[in-house]
Amino acid sequence: METAADTFDLKGLNCPLPVLKARKRLAGMRPGARLWVETTDPLAAIDIPAFCTQEGHRLLETLAVSGGHHFLIERGPARLAETDISG
Repeated sequence: METAADTFDLKGLNCPLPVLKARKRLAGMRPGARLWVETTDPLAAIDIPAFCTQEGHRLLETLAVSGGHHFLIERGPARLAETDISG
């Protein structure tokens, strides 16, 4: 069964805002959750895949659409800095 994905509209934003906003949104999601990110920034075609690799997220799909791109990202595992180890 395929997991449903939210859509995050980042159209009209230019580098580095699509990556920064996607990072913040994904940080609030559980590992394994999926998010469609919609952009119009041409650099997002480079920046979003690089961000996913760097942060440990899975880029499941990239679609070139009229005026931009859509990216389906699966949230990677929580990083040590994101978890509460004080307890």
